[in-house]
Amino acid sequence: MPTCLSSVSDRESQASLVTKLTKSYYQDDQQAKFMHLQAEVDSLLQQLESLKHQRLAATSQKE
Repeated sequence: MPTCLSSVSDRESQASLVTKLTKSYYQDDQQAKFMHLQAEVDSLLQQLESLKHQRLAATSQKE
């Protein structure tokens, strides 16, 4: 069963592709909003991965 989470590098590759595809479809103001949201998603994904690593480290220390 595939998971919904991806690594940061996968997300960056996807973001690069989306940026190329959306440049011709959106007006400049919409593109700026989209890029801001995309940056927020990337930041949140990095935070999530960091928390995941912290929990894994804490779990392995308890064992």
